[in-house]
Amino acid sequence: MNQHFARALIAFGEGDYAAAADLARLAAEEQPDSLVYPAAAAYLRRVIAHGRAGVYVTGDAFSSFIRGGGNLPLYANTSAALREAYAGYSHIGILDIGVGDGMALLPAITPQVVQIDLVEPSAPMLAQARAALDARGIAYRAFNGTIQQFTDEGGMWELAQATFSLQSLDRIDRQIMLAWLRGHCARLLIAEFDVPDRGDLYAPARMEYFVARYEVGLAEYADDGGLVAQGFLMPIFFGSFDRGAARTNYEQPIAAWEADLRAAGFARTQRRPIYDYWWAPAYLLDAT
Repeated sequence: MNQHFARALIAFGEGDYAAAADLARLAAEEQPDSLVYPAAAAYLRRVIAHGRAGVYVTGDAFSSFIRGGGNLPLYANTSAALREAYAGYSHIGILDIGVGDGMALLPAITPQVVQIDLVEPSAPMLAQARAALDARGIAYRAFNGTIQQFTDEGGMWELAQATFSLQSLDRIDRQIMLAWLRGHCARLLIAEFDVPDRGDLYAPARMEYFVARYEVGLAEYADDGGLVAQGFLMPIFFGSFDRGAARTNYEQPIAAWEADLRAAGFARTQRRPIYDYWWAPAYLLDAT
């Protein structure tokens, strides 16, 4: 990895945005074929001009991101895997944890699905999922809140699922919630990324992984005038090297997810590859 850029990430973490921008510019000049370095330099110039509060993930950028690039086959394959699981039942009730706007759930629904419980902390996203289910006449109950808050509601389900949502829980909460799910569902499906453990925040291996993977991710949105790069990917990238930022995800290797499921009391876990996504390969874990 370019050493100017490694120093830029450290300077950013220390709050020296001017130095970070200069170092990112030098990296871009040295490696003009890179997509990451010039996008980073442009983002850092905006940080200097507008401050951190003025540079945020935009709704338009996120919508373009989630419904473009590798997310299309990722979610299509995820929905197909869920749909295959549902088809094995004569009838089934589902708990969907972190359903979002239903991007994974809605295409997966089969006639076997007779009841769905939705858990989603984002009210606008939950409203979109509810509207789609209403239009299809599918019975559901909706809870606007976190899975931790939802546990007070109680209930039992044949199948619970979480598609790229449990990574938002820290290790302690994740262990508590997996143990709760073990007692409230017969089967649990988890879609997550197999993200390698690359060490501490500024470990060279971690920096190299981010740069290499974001080169691929940025290429998928190279024709949108920088909307996704500047409005979503670069804020997420630099947020991952911000000493003062609260973590928004706790990704880990799939083997660690399997170990967590065993510790929660699930006796049998199978993994199935979903899609070789640019950030990391995605898998569906099937635990009983």
